[in-house]
Amino acid sequence: MNSKLDEIDEQRPDESERLRRWRLVLGGAASEGLATGASSAGIALTGQDKDMDYVLRELYECEKGAGSLAKSAPHVSRWLGDIRTYFPTQSVQVMQQDAIDRLGITTMLLQPEVLEQVQPDVNLVATLVSLNKAIPEETKATARQVVRQVADQLERKLANPLIQAVRGSINRAARTYRPRANEIDWQRTIRLNLKNYLPEKKTIIAERLVGYGHKRSSLRDIVLCVDQSGSMATSVVYSSIFGAVLATIRAVSTRMIVFDTAVVDLTEELHDPVDLLFGTQLGGGTDINKALGYCQQSIEKPNQTILVLITDLYEGGNAKQMLQRAAELVESGVHVVCLLALGDSGAPSYDHHNAAALAQLGIPCFACTPELFPDLMAAAIQKQDLNRWAASNDIVTARSENA
Repeated sequence: MNSKLDEIDEQRPDESERLRRWRLVLGGAASEGLATGASSAGIALTGQDKDMDYVLRELYECEKGAGSLAKSAPHVSRWLGDIRTYFPTQSVQVMQQDAIDRLGITTMLLQPEVLEQVQPDVNLVATLVSLNKAIPEETKATARQVVRQVADQLERKLANPLIQAVRGSINRAARTYRPRANEIDWQRTIRLNLKNYLPEKKTIIAERLVGYGHKRSSLRDIVLCVDQSGSMATSVVYSSIFGAVLATIRAVSTRMIVFDTAVVDLTEELHDPVDLLFGTQLGGGTDINKALGYCQQSIEKPNQTILVLITDLYEGGNAKQMLQRAAELVESGVHVVCLLALGDSGAPSYDHHNAAALAQLGIPCFACTPELFPDLMAAAIQKQDLNRWAASNDIVTARSENA
């Protein structure tokens, strides 16, 4: 027992270590306040601690636009290199985003020497895509390289689960239990009827047959209709990756529509998520009504179409007509789902009134993480109840105003 207590005491930081940690967390202003006894002059930092404190002070103790970090591109470049030296990747990504938000160094990202030092992540890609039209010629190659690195990482992580989920659900959706002789899937038929094995005859009685069904060029049409207003930046990045992956699956046909106050069909760019991302233009207003109108005109097989509307539902166009178009899509047989966000940054902000109105039309409205998106698409292909699917995954859905 005593040895266990001694082990715990050894692991517990002593008083000086505890004060050192608080000094790093609270900054220089807390130095004298942490002083105790003989160390009445305050907590002094040395070595790497002093360097870490410097890069933190440059970010968190400077007024926006007035701090030295925001003064020059070379300084920013050095600072970006320093934080990668002293902090883990996840912390670096948070600090980079804070630097962009707090100190207004966004325009410095347009300079190659700064961009080369940045830790690539989804938020950075969203920022670069939003600056797409402003990126100078000498920086474009570096910007595309950064976006390519993140896109490749996400694709490696997300592609296989999506492909497996979609192909598996398509196979199940295409199966028939009244097959012709040349359509029988004997492996699945045997597995299904194993309970009917007769030992004395050494045979299986096949009460139910499983068939492959009739093959077609595509068994589902998937339309990703994505809001590219500034608040949906991360969702645009993930949607582009998923759109590019879906386009590689022959069993489905995929279209990619992005919109703000205008509608752009980026289906031809689905071969490359980087081209797709640079084809978007983040920012501006939102006209969901116009986007749904375009989708209505382009959908050829309503009963076989899944429309994934990705938007926070803050409509800048005709909200009444938007809801009318949504109702018409549902009535025609289109399986519509509204994702209020596609990302992993927590509960999104969205228009609750429009979400409730869509829910009343039978359109599920909820936010989805990238990790759950493959399973969501599988459930949609199988025409499952997506509200029930969301509940089974602890996802809160928008409720109709009458509920």
